Amino acid sequence: MTGIMNSKPILGIIIGGLALTAAMAATAGAQSAASTASPVGADADAAASEFHGPTGEQLYMRVCAACHMPDGKGAEGAGFYPALADNPRLASGGYPAYVIMKGMNGMPPMSDMLTDEQAAAVVTYVRTSFGNNYPQPVTAAEMASLR
Repeated sequence: MTGIMNSKPILGIIIGGLALTAAMAATAGAQSAASTASPVGADADAAASEFHGPTGEQLYMRVCAACHMPDGKGAEGAGFYPALADNPRLASGGYPAYVIMKGMNGMPPMSDMLTDEQAAAVVTYVRTSFGNNYPQPVTAAEMASLR
């Protein structure tokens, strides 16, 4: 009888996990079917023709600052979020462009969240902010080549 009683909490966890998985799958399907708009605010079709979306700074604050911090100094704790401030790795625009589009280590790829124009705006912003002085802008075409 003890073996049966001990299995009830495990069974509840399994059933709860299955219900949560089903709910997440239904939500993901509804979100992708409901809209093709970017979660950071620019309509994908409009952005494809000409970038009228948020600035690189606005995108950074909405998407990147939660991990890399508003001042770009990074953070440590539950994870490691590298500093973008005074970062010599940003000298080449290809490095941050690759990381944003493909992801690296714990950072997920952002290519499904950002248009090429938005990604270019964020990379250019980071390369010219937080003590970085790499003024050569990264273009949407460069970001597109990484898709």
